[in-house]
Amino acid sequence: MRKLYNVLVNKECYKIPPIWIMRQAGRYLPEYLATRSKINNFLDLCYNPQLACEVTLQPIRRFDFDSAIIFSDILVIPDALGIKVDFIKNHGPKLAEFDINKDLAKLKITHINQNLDRVYEAVSLTRSKLQSDKDLIGFCGAPWTLACYMIEGGGSKNFDKVREVAIKNSELFAELILILTDSLKLYLSSQIKAGASVVKIFDSWAGILPPEQIQKWVINPAREIVDFIKQNHPKTPVIYFPKSIGVNYQTFAKQVDSDGLAIDQNIDKLWAQDVLQNSLNKVIQGNLDNFLLAFGDKKQIEDEVKNILNSFANKPFIFNLGHGILPQTPIENVELLLKIIRNQ
Repeated sequence: MRKLYNVLVNKECYKIPPIWIMRQAGRYLPEYLATRSKINNFLDLCYNPQLACEVTLQPIRRFDFDSAIIFSDILVIPDALGIKVDFIKNHGPKLAEFDINKDLAKLKITHINQNLDRVYEAVSLTRSKLQSDKDLIGFCGAPWTLACYMIEGGGSKNFDKVREVAIKNSELFAELILILTDSLKLYLSSQIKAGASVVKIFDSWAGILPPEQIQKWVINPAREIVDFIKQNHPKTPVIYFPKSIGVNYQTFAKQVDSDGLAIDQNIDKLWAQDVLQNSLNKVIQGNLDNFLLAFGDKKQIEDEVKNILNSFANKPFIFNLGHGILPQTPIENVELLLKIIRNQ
């Protein structure tokens, strides 16, 4: 019985909801750090099918989460398109310079599947080793978020440069979004063919946009990608995460036919329950504060977990965090989280 799949597709409602956590294969786990120490470059770990499989399965072995998410990174897409990506210790990703006026034509969508075949191999290998009652989640970054990293050349507090380009060079920016949208269709489709039973799309920087630009750069591409998956892989559910868009989640939910909608920790739970769950009949995924899980005491964590369950778990619901688990998160806090959910 794959609980995640049943919630998303069959709208099953479980007393103990399925649980997995974003970045569950990562730096809070000592076994991950041991594996990571074998590889110098982070992307080399993502492109090593055996090690990516091992890292994907580590949190399943330790915590028995209901789903595994393939170990990779959203920035494999710009890397596959020809924009070199490096990860600098203590600084995060650094992308080769990309000038939308000069470099757009250099992006090679025809190279996507060839350049990412090791990711697909990791998916297949992981599916062969994962218990049959657990889903394997494939994922990607959304077009807007990928464009942010490409134009800024890495992370940013406000992504001012991409905001400027999207306004001043809107036609070229629209071409970039289209290239990324088409690339993600290929990428997700290939992950599904390799063995992913669910896919998730992360739009981590959707929340920096005003409503009319959310429509243009977030919702419209999301609808196109989700519709493509529905048409070509009708048995594969899609979870979408347009992080931090606030009340614009309502507009998103009305226009994008994703099976699940991940909500961040800043969403008002009563509003999400009333508007997204009850009125729009969306399967919610979320939304424990990742900082609370990392730094909260036992009572704080227990109170908030029960608050989330009371808010959402009377309908089809997936327990997760509102953002990725922090590296500082104690193992015992994750164990506590699971104990609270599974012993209710």
